[in-house]
Amino acid sequence: MSAGNNFRFITCSVLLIFSYFAENVANEPTPIVMWHGMGDSCCAFYSLGAIKEKLNASIPGVYVHSLKIGDNFLEDVENGYFMHPDSQIEMACEKIQQDSQLANGFNAIGFSQGAQFLRALVQRCPTPRIKNLISVGGQHQGVYGLPNCGALSNNACDYIRKLLNHAAYIDWVQKGLVQATYWHDPLNEEEYKKNSSFLADINNELVINETYKTNLLGLENFVLIRFDNDTVVQPVDTEWFGFYKPGQSVEKQTLQESAIYTEDRLGLKQLNEDNRLKFLSTSGNHLRFEWEWFEENVVDHYLRN
Repeated sequence: MSAGNNFRFITCSVLLIFSYFAENVANEPTPIVMWHGMGDSCCAFYSLGAIKEKLNASIPGVYVHSLKIGDNFLEDVENGYFMHPDSQIEMACEKIQQDSQLANGFNAIGFSQGAQFLRALVQRCPTPRIKNLISVGGQHQGVYGLPNCGALSNNACDYIRKLLNHAAYIDWVQKGLVQATYWHDPLNEEEYKKNSSFLADINNELVINETYKTNLLGLENFVLIRFDNDTVVQPVDTEWFGFYKPGQSVEKQTLQESAIYTEDRLGLKQLNEDNRLKFLSTSGNHLRFEWEWFEENVVDHYLRN
């Protein structure tokens, strides 16, 4: 074989090999990152461990990274109560950036409080890029109520709320109890905006952080899943960015009626107008869903790309 033919043969071989690998990489499913909720952990066999197995079965070959906030199972659970969300998000950002399998971007699924933490990750840690963000029962406008409070009298619920209202915005409580950082008192919006050390910031309540808005608008889709019979999250409207109307705790308002939307403080109005903000609902209590429903409505539309 002449030198010229040999060169052409090598060149063609290299191009074929490159084309093969490029095609196979392009066909690989987009990786998935999951973030668990309060009282759960990254890998419990009865929760996110089981969901990871179902995702692997539904999307053969998909890489799933379930975030562990800490060095072990116990730390992961405890940090869901006692490590400030800002610190959790910094740790999650580092873990994701150190995972080479996520370097080209990923889809993300957040469960309960893990949903608003993942949204904050989108806003604060834009690389690698999150393509589709799936919020499963997330509390994006915070909470103002107790789990299964419906089992108590209204007077008892109101009394306990008042106790929480008295303590939730104290500095050491904000620093030491995760759930206080997304406690949202509609009776005193100004105190909430001033003293909420996490939720008020990521919702651009006081000032508009344009970086937060730009990064959130970088999503291909933002999917909000609400549980219609949720007795854990109060009010359930928060799972679709709705909440109580300011100044009282009876009447609700939708996202579209709120200032966060009408002033487009986060880019949600733009996402909605672009048909990239999705509202899904399912019957059942908090985080209780049939896998067939999730596969048909979420996996098939947002996770197979």
